[in-house]
Amino acid sequence: MKADESSEAEKAPSRYRIEALAKGLDVLRLFDESVTSLKLREICDRTGIPMPTAFRVVATLEEGGYLERLPDGGIRPGVAVLLLGSAALRGSSLVQLSEQPLRHLAEESGETVNLGVLVGDQVLYLARLRNSDLVTANIQVGSTLPAAYTSMGKLLLAYLSDAELAATLANHDFGADAGPNAAKSLDELRERLAVIREQGYSLQDQEVAAGLRSVSVPVFGRDTTKPAAAINIAVASSRHDVASLRGPLLTRLRATADDISRLLRST
Repeated sequence: MKADESSEAEKAPSRYRIEALAKGLDVLRLFDESVTSLKLREICDRTGIPMPTAFRVVATLEEGGYLERLPDGGIRPGVAVLLLGSAALRGSSLVQLSEQPLRHLAEESGETVNLGVLVGDQVLYLARLRNSDLVTANIQVGSTLPAAYTSMGKLLLAYLSDAELAATLANHDFGADAGPNAAKSLDELRERLAVIREQGYSLQDQEVAAGLRSVSVPVFGRDTTKPAAAINIAVASSRHDVASLRGPLLTRLRATADDISRLLRST
């Protein structure tokens, strides 16, 4: 089979596919931290679903509590979506196995610690143990941040091939709001990722926002060539300089990552 034929075969819908369900999932996937509500016409435009079909899909999801309608006619995710997401996170073996090592790291370091995975061009926070002294944006479990600016995101991006990296960041706006030291272009980011691959850890020095720094390392499962996730320690720049992140904090972080990796490989 030729490469292009193989690619087409991989993209072919499964014979078990339920089109109505697929359309409902397409609608739910429209919402994220930057898109919190949409009008029905916007849903049609973004999914390509005809208006009558979109109306029925939205009505069905609304009846089940997965969508809710606002007084101005806007449509947003309902409580049922939150319950599903919460159950998924609680049931994740990665989250469960990481909980105790991360809690020990937070207590030992006295700093905020996080566990995240790469979802498109974003880092999804799966676990977060926060030091109340750290002043950040409203980041919590389930939050996402641009991978190009975060220590966990850059670490996970560093393991992608050039083609994968270009595809992942195809729609990323390097001119969007970020910290003062954020990469301003894909070429600049590539240079930083090359350093990360070589040293095996990632630093974030006021790239997410002014006043914030973090250091991140990978967590590996059975596949030792590609991280299953990343963990980091996040600090206030007023209390830790970059050199301190490369010292005892990085040592503790690596030990925790090794513990979690061993647990993942043993399951």
